[in-house]
Amino acid sequence: MKKYYLYINMNKQSITGAALIIILIIVVLAGSRLYVSVPAGHVAVATLFGEVVDKPYEEGLTFPVNPLYEFTFYDIREKELKESAGVPSQDQLTTSVDVSIKFRIDGSQTPRILQETGTFEDAVRVQIQPKLRSVVREQGKSIVRAEDFFLQQTQENLQTAIFSSMSDYLNERGIICLDILIRDISLPPFITRAIESKKEREQEVQKEKAELERFRMEQQQIIAQAEAKREASELDAEQRRILADAQAYEITQLNEAIAKNPAYVQIQALEALKAISANPSSKIYFINGDSPAPLPLMNMGEPLTK
Repeated sequence: MKKYYLYINMNKQSITGAALIIILIIVVLAGSRLYVSVPAGHVAVATLFGEVVDKPYEEGLTFPVNPLYEFTFYDIREKELKESAGVPSQDQLTTSVDVSIKFRIDGSQTPRILQETGTFEDAVRVQIQPKLRSVVREQGKSIVRAEDFFLQQTQENLQTAIFSSMSDYLNERGIICLDILIRDISLPPFITRAIESKKEREQEVQKEKAELERFRMEQQQIIAQAEAKREASELDAEQRRILADAQAYEITQLNEAIAKNPAYVQIQALEALKAISANPSSKIYFINGDSPAPLPLMNMGEPLTK
């Protein structure tokens, strides 16, 4: 009989211990669902039996919450998505355009996003990627020629048009478009080769123009030097002519003075005799002493010796 009671007591203790363990597990599990911790740059959207709760939970710890809630987290930080699309221009050529879109999820709109589209990845896959490709192709149809994609103004207009279209579309769906960037443009190969050939020809023309300009400058310098020499020669000739005219005028005036004053020659002769007589080594001879203008003949002999 004692054994029977001991067996019952042992069973009761086992049942009580198991019950306590189960209760503890339930409490732990229930307790972990009484709060929600949202990472930085995220929001959490709660659902209760498939029904979306209108107000999202912002970053941080929220306690208490309904333990029956299921949470979907959304990253609301700025993101960048890169896409490539073949863009046909009006000349029926297709150009590959690589674009980037910078965007972020509007945290206040995440309940509607979850209800209408799904998770963050679903929003990117369903709303952003296909629309971006479509808009890029659509806006590219306004380009007349494929090579016009390389023009700065064309790229700026294309970015502006894509940004406007994407902003209008995404804002209605709880996504904020921040910027559109054109990363790369790849023209058809034969267009690329033609553009490179055109650039080479333009560079060659510029080189020839530079060479012609250099030659023109050199010729101008030669002409300027020749002109300077000509002007110098003309100036020298003019100076010589003026000097000759002065000498001719002096001779004319002297002749006129002699003609009007015959005694001038006699005075000059006497001055010459006076200068000669001052030299003791000079000898003076007169051709005609009675002549009104006796001219001396000077014999420069040996110097007198003492």
